[in-house]
Amino acid sequence: MRAYVLREIGKFQLEEAEMPEAGPGEVIVAVRAAGICGSDIPRIYYSGTYSYPLIPGHEFSGVVSSVGPGVPEKYLGKRVGVFPLIPCGRCIPCQQKKYEMCRKYSYLGSRQDGGFAEFVRVPEWNLIELPDGVSFRQAAMMEPMAVAVHAMRRTEIKKEDRVAICGLGTIGLLLLMFLREKGVKDILAIGNKEIQRKKALEFGLKEECYFDNRSGSAGEWLAEKSQDKGIDVFFDCVGRNEAVTLAVDYTAPGGDVVCVGNPASDITLEKTTYWKILRNQLRVNGTWNSSFLHDVSDDWHYVMSRLECGRIKPELLITQQYEFSDLLSGFELMRDKKKEYVKVMGEITS
Repeated sequence: MRAYVLREIGKFQLEEAEMPEAGPGEVIVAVRAAGICGSDIPRIYYSGTYSYPLIPGHEFSGVVSSVGPGVPEKYLGKRVGVFPLIPCGRCIPCQQKKYEMCRKYSYLGSRQDGGFAEFVRVPEWNLIELPDGVSFRQAAMMEPMAVAVHAMRRTEIKKEDRVAICGLGTIGLLLLMFLREKGVKDILAIGNKEIQRKKALEFGLKEECYFDNRSGSAGEWLAEKSQDKGIDVFFDCVGRNEAVTLAVDYTAPGGDVVCVGNPASDITLEKTTYWKILRNQLRVNGTWNSSFLHDVSDDWHYVMSRLECGRIKPELLITQQYEFSDLLSGFELMRDKKKEYVKVMGEITS
């Protein structure tokens, strides 16, 4: 089969790879769509991964082409999305069915071969069947959608709350989409790219509720927009020191700060910032990955229900799309920032 193989940091290319075989409890998924995550770029070009060679890719969907021992043949030909985290099933979080916090997990695309290939080996447990109305492109975006939903559900947001999102990459824009679908109207968004502004407005955000962080003081803008009352729920989707400080500084007394963005560097808090957490009795929430329980209560089924009825359209975030044979161009576009982008998607159409 053809696959994009990472052999060492920066050595990444399309090549012939060995066809995977399904073991007990596993299936082979013929990949139809795969999205490039922002985390794939440092993994491939800068920081590396856990072992080599590796086929990256954790945002993908496809069709079950074969099944291993113990897997019902009813799965053959099924259209599926894939939860990429493979829990150990034995640690305390797993025993509590909090699989996203597994202590000894594996992960498709970073700890074992993932979806930037024609075929990928996946545990049956990690499959979610797609309704007819959900496309492969939409399903390939279920992982970041579920991450956004998980962050949103870490707090009890009320429709009348004033909410801020700092950072409008894929997760931040999806969070905006889900908050609006939930009925939250008072949303302030901070970005730093023109394409982010355009997408935010396309999703219904008012022009006056968007702030370009390159144009001045986001803090002064937040103070003005909130009439110095502060933000009820503040989502930091950046993961930098200045974003965390901004969130703490401008969250209302008794409010929630939700830390969503992966840290880009060390994050330290000045004494005055830490005092604000104490004196304003802020709730600082960490959020990680998403819940997957094979149950309507989990984040993936929340996403699926919105996709199925057409209330959420993640494909609007796709700014570049490539055939599988040319997908390397998408990685290089993101690495070199040749153009503005939100979601880069690859498809296998034959």
